[in-house]
Amino acid sequence: MEIYRNLSDPASKEFEKLLNSKLSKTKIEEGKIIDGKINKITDKFVFLFVEGLKSEPVLDINELKSMGLSEKIKLGETIPVLLEKIEDKNGEVLVSANKAKKIKGWDTIVSHYEKNEPINGKIINKVKGGYIVEHIETGSLAFLPGSQVDISPVKDVSKLMNVEQKFAIIKLDKLRGNACVSRREIISSFNKQDKAKIIDKYKVGDIIKDAEVKGYSTFGCFFSVNNELDVLVHLQEISYSRVNHPDEVFNIGEKHDLKVISVDKEKLQVGCSRKQLSPDPFEKIDNFELNKPYKFKIIKLTDYGAFCEKSDLPGLSTLLHNSQISWSKKNITAKKMFKVNEEIDCVITEVDKDKRRVAISHKLTKASPFEEFEKKHPIGSIVEGEVVNKNEYSLFVQVDKIDADIFVHINDLSWSNNNDEELKNYKKGDKIKIKVLEINLQDQKLRGGVRQTKPDPFFEYFKDKKIKQTITVKITSTDSKGLIVRPEGTNLDFPIKKTNIAINAQDARSSRFINGDRIDCAIQELQLENRKVTLSIKLLEELERAEALEKFGTSEGSGKSLPFKSLADDLKKKKDNKK
Repeated sequence: MEIYRNLSDPASKEFEKLLNSKLSKTKIEEGKIIDGKINKITDKFVFLFVEGLKSEPVLDINELKSMGLSEKIKLGETIPVLLEKIEDKNGEVLVSANKAKKIKGWDTIVSHYEKNEPINGKIINKVKGGYIVEHIETGSLAFLPGSQVDISPVKDVSKLMNVEQKFAIIKLDKLRGNACVSRREIISSFNKQDKAKIIDKYKVGDIIKDAEVKGYSTFGCFFSVNNELDVLVHLQEISYSRVNHPDEVFNIGEKHDLKVISVDKEKLQVGCSRKQLSPDPFEKIDNFELNKPYKFKIIKLTDYGAFCEKSDLPGLSTLLHNSQISWSKKNITAKKMFKVNEEIDCVITEVDKDKRRVAISHKLTKASPFEEFEKKHPIGSIVEGEVVNKNEYSLFVQVDKIDADIFVHINDLSWSNNNDEELKNYKKGDKIKIKVLEINLQDQKLRGGVRQTKPDPFFEYFKDKKIKQTITVKITSTDSKGLIVRPEGTNLDFPIKKTNIAINAQDARSSRFINGDRIDCAIQELQLENRKVTLSIKLLEELERAEALEKFGTSEGSGKSLPFKSLADDLKKKKDNKK
């Protein structure tokens, strides 16, 4: 190392001259691909010799093996690498064989694109909007859009995964290093001549038998013809009636006859129609009457209804909504009630020629059970029925086997306030009497009540009572808000608010009372028609105080609201005032 200490030494100058002359012959630049010769191999690393570098670049053996270069790990073999840094902070040379391969791979893809040549690749992964294709030769990755997989939509791509095949490069972004490829272009180029011969067989007006539904799109439905040609039936050519999506009419795998309406030999496309196999049904729609039953054939079942076609008028299809299936069955669906190809009776309820829409109903073919109920049991009738259903807040009662349940709310079970306890007393199958309270034909609702069949204890007790009248009650419960009391001779409970317990605020405490106490109170408010009453102990005290003042004193008080317990002081003052 002494040679580097004294640069003025002749030997040092001679070494510097030789070194500079050697470096000047070999151009070494960062970011370039260079060839390195293996001159040393260990268990983990490979050391390369690159003419012009001051130190030996090092490669990880596992990196070379993952690249498929195991056979090249031999002394004297040459490996292309990307020179990332001539010298890092540790004084070492940084190179990468993997990056060199990708760059060379990109150059290869660019070359194929410029020459309009296909590349060999395989689909290795699915991503949003398409798939990732790996270039077999270089390992570079490209994007395959879903629309470029095949000529027609493909539902299952699993058979094409990891299979070596040809792809056409249809787009290249050299700045970002992105490539877009197409398998469809390769297939189209192979099939173009054969497809032209197939399309020559068809002419406008031809009838195609048993074309199979292959797939949907927002604009139409694809059919496969004899497994040799795919044709499109546009959304507007599916039916004379309005269709929002092909799945309203067709099921995958079904077979239908089609009529050829266009042949494009340049684009190699055949357009077909299903609706043109029959005349326009709307030209004869005036022959049919509204609200009269007709036969309809079910052609498709959905979660929200059934699509039906008029049996004697092909091409007229319409939706039978679930709400128009039954008068009374709740949450009923067409899938539970009907089968495909089944004929059912429906009435036409509306025809809109402009929108080419027909509305139908199955339940209207039968008499309305609500109208039947109204005829037999008008509002106010007392009827006997059977509890057919129950939930946490109501009962459903059926009368005379009429297919319309009467709704009985929990508040209409009893005149008492213990509604939850009252509801527990009923179960399915119980026979009960109810009063018909409401019949709503438009909304198809019936409402009844059990308590209305019995005299109202509220009215019976309070019908001869008046405001400011004193009644005796029993305390049934107390809390911080006040008291709950029950008038003697009834099973009705009413509240007395804390503010109505006493005149004096400090005496207005519910803790002064215990359950079971019998006390007097006054009626502060009474509305028989609304079943509303307000009871007050405070009012009773005020009435008794006023009565005492009237009886034992002649002059009026000072106008200040005095507590009842100070009545003795008030009387003394009035007596002194007379002197």
